[in-house]
Amino acid sequence: MPAPRPEYPQPHFDRSHAWLSLNGTWDFRADATAQHTEAGPDGYDQQITVPFAWETPASGIAAHWLQTAWYRRTFTVPSSWQGQRVVLHFGAVHHEATVWVNGTEVAHHEGGYTPFDADVTDVLGDGEQQVVVRVHSPADKLDIAHGKQRSMPRDDYDGVCFTPSSGIWQSVWLTARPATHLASLRLRPATDLAGITVEATVQGPSADGARLTLRVRDEDTTVTLDVGADGRAVGQLPLSRPRLWSPEDPHLYYVDARLTSSDGTDRVTGYTGLRSITVDGETLYLNGRHLFVRGVLDQGYWPDTGITAPDDEALRRDLELAAQAGYNLVRKHLKLEDPRFIHHADSLGMLLWAEPASTGRFSAESTARFAEQIEPMVERDGNSPAIVIWGLYNEEWGLDWDVPGDPAKQQAVREAFDRLKALDPTRPAVDNSGWTHVRTDLLDWHYYDESAAQWATTIADLLSGDRDDFPVKLGPDWVVRKQLAVPGQPLRGLPNLNSEYGGGFTGLERAWHLRWQTQELRRHDRLAGYVYTELYDIEHESAGLLDFHRRTKDLAGVDPAHVNAATTLVLDVTPVAPGRDLLISGREFTVPVRVSHHGSEPVAGTLHTSWTPVYGPATASPGSPVPSGRAEAKPYVLGEPIAVHAVLPDGWTSGRLHLALVTAGTVVARTVLDVDTRTARHIGDDVQARSED
Repeated sequence: MPAPRPEYPQPHFDRSHAWLSLNGTWDFRADATAQHTEAGPDGYDQQITVPFAWETPASGIAAHWLQTAWYRRTFTVPSSWQGQRVVLHFGAVHHEATVWVNGTEVAHHEGGYTPFDADVTDVLGDGEQQVVVRVHSPADKLDIAHGKQRSMPRDDYDGVCFTPSSGIWQSVWLTARPATHLASLRLRPATDLAGITVEATVQGPSADGARLTLRVRDEDTTVTLDVGADGRAVGQLPLSRPRLWSPEDPHLYYVDARLTSSDGTDRVTGYTGLRSITVDGETLYLNGRHLFVRGVLDQGYWPDTGITAPDDEALRRDLELAAQAGYNLVRKHLKLEDPRFIHHADSLGMLLWAEPASTGRFSAESTARFAEQIEPMVERDGNSPAIVIWGLYNEEWGLDWDVPGDPAKQQAVREAFDRLKALDPTRPAVDNSGWTHVRTDLLDWHYYDESAAQWATTIADLLSGDRDDFPVKLGPDWVVRKQLAVPGQPLRGLPNLNSEYGGGFTGLERAWHLRWQTQELRRHDRLAGYVYTELYDIEHESAGLLDFHRRTKDLAGVDPAHVNAATTLVLDVTPVAPGRDLLISGREFTVPVRVSHHGSEPVAGTLHTSWTPVYGPATASPGSPVPSGRAEAKPYVLGEPIAVHAVLPDGWTSGRLHLALVTAGTVVARTVLDVDTRTARHIGDDVQARSED
């Protein structure tokens, strides 16, 4: 049986010409002892499949609440590596790992989401080598970074946590390199987007005086840099015909780096894309063009493999599913994801919001461990053109839900933000997503509400500035009002995003809220974007557009791609309930329809209508044109209302009105309105349309 996850694990720092995967079958033993004095216990009584966490069926162990275990396997160094330094790499191990090779400790690492490695050359012998790993993954995770993994004692947010994923959960591999080698290759687009800025770090005895040659593949660009006494080489790679990276054209520039020193030659390939992401007032710009974020939350869990993707295709498939649903951004939630996920986003043109894992309570220890993720996150993933937003804390998790009332917690947020911005000032960053902001580039907020009317009112008040707080339900009978920011953090002049929303428990209800809540967000030109919760279900959490296995759910005829399209229709209606958006007393009614358009040029067309039973999907034909139904909109400016008069078909007591905007024979926007006459006798008016005020 082939070893799982055979692809090279670090596409942003590719040394795949000299590597060996150690994924596959390892010896395994559960052990509750916490000793660090021996390189493993006597006797391994099980086998585990790496890189799957020991709680998962895919690992072959499926052990829950096991806190300490040992791994062991043998390997043989390829003969072609003779004279090179041999390095052992771990993508991620949750949470604390001690590594021995041939009985000698070579590494100790804490942090369940960050990579580490060890040069093991000096402990290698002839023939077969042995590696042993001891992993401690505490049940009490409150002071460590663990994201959505369940802790015992429980987190304050335990109701939205899932089965832990302990042990080795990303790939393990070997590489060969000279004693003097490239340790990092930072590639960033030049400020003018006409080339690539390079900052390389070289380590080893002959770093001073080494020479670094950089060649851009498929380009007539080669530059040679001298490595300084500090081990750094900095330079520019000019491009004669720069091709910008964008969701529409995700062009990548691959850079082959060749380091030459008296210790030999080291080769690494990195890549990046030419793109800028900037904030100007309340607007985000990608490559100087207005960007409206249409995002979806992705938590990175799979049914049989936990936080490890079952295969490389699964990572790519989740991004493709998000794109099919009309989204242009994925927020990878509270998890430093497998680097290959980021690579696929780079290749596919899907924008990313990346953020570290959360802790569970506020303490000096948890604050330090949270902050320890920031530099590895930027170092590992900073070359990615897809990542356009960095996140940090989420909803005051790990801050005891009390940022406004505690200066020490405000300082922890401020220091994390400053640390991140010092490492990467080129991307906007969010300090504490969704709730009280302390120091941020984006003013985002999380708002969930099952009432369509209250949702619309609160959104309007927040975006008009009439209100700077909103209700958050922390328990069945516990509702608090969350301020958008502490004093000193501006509430105006920054991009506004609703970065979590959604409602309903069944597929029918969720589709209804998706349709109407997203419409209300599109109503407000001031908004910079949204992030819907979420792409797929996870374990007990059924908030997804897809189920846990990424299968289509019954969304009652609603196509998310229509909801999230660049051009959509906005109805001036406050809906009543699923299947009964509008109650009418007769067969005729009028509904005002507007166009929301996020393209680069104005849009204009004719509105068409057709009827199906309630929950019926749209037909291939857009239906009949509406008399005087010409509608238009300028980019990012909500269009004026067009009155659409409709008549329920004879004999129908309810029905779904499909509305389409047709331009030059092409449907560019769709929405629906479910109408019902059966309960209209209880309503005084024949149309519950929004007033013009």
